[in-house]
Amino acid sequence: MPTYEYECNRCGHDFEMFHSISATPPKRCPKCRGKLVRRIGTGAGLLFKGSGFYITDYRSDSYKKASKAEQGGGGGGKPTASKEVSASSRPAKPAGAKGA
Repeated sequence: MPTYEYECNRCGHDFEMFHSISATPPKRCPKCRGKLVRRIGTGAGLLFKGSGFYITDYRSDSYKKASKAEQGGGGGGKPTASKEVSASSRPAKPAGAKGA
């Protein structure tokens, strides 16, 4: 359900009201009972309030790729040569050795 913004012609009271599109809109100001006008063009943006919502949660893919490239974390490639060397530099077990 959308949020609508209204303004009173008489007292200038400005308020928002949450109701369905098919609901009858209010006609009188809750403060002075003057005639209301619905503001057009408000409520177009979407704003998440509260903990757990961060501006970086919904970054574009191109931004994420550029960020990874700057940090050097291209991700998912072959392991570096230093890792391969350290893994292969372990001493080999003798052929006749049993157990650990």
